[in-house]
Amino acid sequence: QVQLVESGGGLVQAGGSLRLSCAVSGRAFCRYAMAWFRQAPGKEREFVAGLQRSGDSTYYIDSVKGRFTISGDNAKNTVYLQMNSLKPEDTAVYYCAARGDNGVPRYVAGYWYWGQGTQVTVSS
Repeated sequence: QVQLVESGGGLVQAGGSLRLSCAVSGRAFCRYAMAWFRQAPGKEREFVAGLQRSGDSTYYIDSVKGRFTISGDNAKNTVYLQMNSLKPEDTAVYYCAARGDNGVPRYVAGYWYWGQGTQVTVSS
């Protein structure tokens, strides 16, 4: 059984930074494509960033390009989302997701495992 546990969320002022972590247990995370999604109140869950399981490629939605960075640490079985220059519109619950197949889809149904989410609140 694969488990994903997110941490690192919190309250930050606009322009600040946070680093989210997603610890993968059960199997080595390098076997999975990993992604971060977010869901704001009243909105659908949306893809934010993804990491190909080879670790060679990363993907981002336009609104976070240049501000967010997804990365992985094989030794720690952990994937990160470094978020800089945060904006109030980044406020959401952030979820880590894993997929044991090639590709990094940008839709919820493309992922097999999900974490419980971590709240990120950006004040103006």
